[in-house]
Order: sequence, then C-alpha cells, then structure tokens
Amino acid sequence: MSNDMDVSSAHAPLYVVEHARKTVESPAGELTILRDVNFEVHAGEALAIVGSSGGGKSTLLHILGTLDRATGGRVLFEGRDLSALSAREAALFRNRSLGFVFQFHHLLPEFTTVENVAMQAIISGMPRAKALALAAESLERVGLGERLNHHVTTLSGGERQRAAIARATLLCPKVLLADEPTGNLDEKTGARVVDVLRKLNRDTGMTLIIVTHNRELAENMDRSLELRSGELYAQHSF
Repeated sequence: MSNDMDVSSAHAPLYVVEHARKTVESPAGELTILRDVNFEVHAGEALAIVGSSGGGKSTLLHILGTLDRATGGRVLFEGRDLSALSAREAALFRNRSLGFVFQFHHLLPEFTTVENVAMQAIISGMPRAKALALAAESLERVGLGERLNHHVTTLSGGERQRAAIARATLLCPKVLLADEPTGNLDEKTGARVVDVLRKLNRDTGMTLIIVTHNRELAENMDRSLELRSGELYAQHSF
C-alpha cells in the first residue's frame, strides 16, 4: 500500500487549476478576465500560455505566482490552496518556490551584473560573499560568466534579459514564471533567450511557465494552453 501511495505522490501535478475565475469592477460594471479555467502543470514541464493581448494570460500567470488572486475556483500548488495563503505566507512562498522574469528586466544601472543578480539574496540576509558566489554561478549558467563585473548599462538587451533570468533562478526555484520574456528583443536575440530558458528547464528540472503571444516561442515548449477572451480555448503538445 505504501509503495502505491509513493508512486501516486510522485506523479501528482505541481499545479492544479480548478474552475479559476477572475473578475474586476469597471465603470461599465463587472468585467470577467478569466472564466472557468481548468488545467494541470507537472513538475519539470515547460508550458506556454498563449493568446492575444487582453485575453487573460498575464492575469493567469500572476495568479499562479500569487501576485494576484482568483475570485472563484481554486489554484493548488503541491496540494496547497494558494488563495488561502496570508500575505506573509504568499510572500514566503514566492521567495522559496518561484522565480519571475518580466518583459522589462528591472536591473539597477548603478550596480554591476553580479551585484544585480545577488541583490535579493543579500537583502534577505545571505552573507555578501556567498550571495556573490551564487550569483557568479547563476550567470555562468546563462552564458554571462565573462560579464560579471560589467555595469548593466554596458550589456546588450539580450544580455540584460539573461541577467534577469540568472537573478530569477539564483536560489533554484521550483518554478520560473516568465511574462513575455522576449517581447522587447529581436528575433535572433529572443531565440537565444528561449534557448537559455529551455536549457535551465532541462538541466535543472525547474518547471517553466511562459506567457507569450509568440507562437514560435510557444512551440519550443512541451505544451501550450491558448486563452481567448479569458477562456481556455485549446491545448497543444509538441
């Protein structure tokens, strides 16, 4: 009996989204952003959430990352209902389990690349030397080992986004959530960033969830979900 339970637990989904709904009040009345969205994400998977602007995909990513809350349904992470977390619990969950990459890298221009990547760990109380050593390792993983002591103002757009990925994955989160990570990059540079994300996913087993309107990027993932007007329209495996 215990062996069966172990096998079941090993294959349990990382995320379970059940009848998720999101509404907001607007001058014209209640606006529905997500309606009855259902899906699962398994550990180690690379998933794209695609759809046109305004379709609800970024809202869904923010709900998965506890930056926003669903107004109906449930979002479970390892069986835990994220909507039941207090603000402090949600912050601890994000710090321990998640990494975030956004369209804009939000690096601090007055600091070097390695200092930018180490910053969050230093602020959280990690000794500076240890944080900088971890940051150097993280930058090596994304191909920026030779740019550690360069100020971020000297980096190209693609290098800055890879530095942001290094920062987001510094403490080896279980999940990396990326919102339009190639949105400001040209096609060639964007493709390199996608290669870095996929390599991290494959080499570390980190679950990767990307929001994008770029279908070519989505096809580089294991699977995609398509949202239309807040509803789950289709699912594709590649």
